[in-house]
Formats: sequence, structure tokens, C-alpha cells
Amino acid sequence: MGQSTTEKSLIQTFEDLHAWQYAHKVVLAVYGFTGALPDDERYGLIAQMRRAAVSVTSNIAEGYGRISRNEKYRFYVIANGSLLELQNQIIVTRDVGYAQPQDVEVLLGAVITARKVLWGLIRSTKQG
Repeated sequence: MGQSTTEKSLIQTFEDLHAWQYAHKVVLAVYGFTGALPDDERYGLIAQMRRAAVSVTSNIAEGYGRISRNEKYRFYVIANGSLLELQNQIIVTRDVGYAQPQDVEVLLGAVITARKVLWGLIRSTKQG
């Protein structure tokens, strides 16, 4: 199901996309979460997690700027892949004991919510 005409008229920039808004919340949460990870992970998990999170919002923004529906779709699917990459990295932080389970669950919940919203955008883009 696509967006109604009223909703489409409210979208003037990529920042108006719900998918970008939820993903941006994930970016901010990831920066806070990774700030508590061990310093020796600065060039490992911390850098990878931040890069993956920013990649999500960047790909949504780039997709928004594309003209063809196929190009938009491709960038939104790439953003979904980055969310999955991030989800995996969060699980790694939990499993190696770097983060408290409750902090992991909150962040994973935000990632899963962002993926659901992004999938709505992906579906509506594919359907035209």
C-alpha cells in the first residue's frame, strides 16, 4: 500500500521520510551505545557499527534523491542490508560481553522497528 496524496505532499526532503527518521534515531542510539564500548574496539566494532548506522540514513537519503523508481528501490534495499549488518554487530557486542543485555535489547528493538518502517518504504517504492 503506497502513501496517500496528502502524505506524499508532506514529503519535501529525505528528512521527512519516516524510514529516515527512525534510522536517524538508530544512528544517535548507536553513537551513545558505542561510546560505552572498550577503547580497544575503536577501530573495530565501534567504527563498523557507526559506519553501518550512518550508511542506512545515507542510502535512504541517496535513494530519495534518485529519479527512477528502480534506483530508489536499490538504495533502500542497500539501507536494509546495512541495518542487518548493524543488527549482527549489536548481537556480537552482547555475545562477547561488551554490553548489558537490556541495552542490547533496546538497541535491537530500535533496529527492528527501523527495518519494519524501511520495508514499508521499500514495498511502496517497488509497487510504484
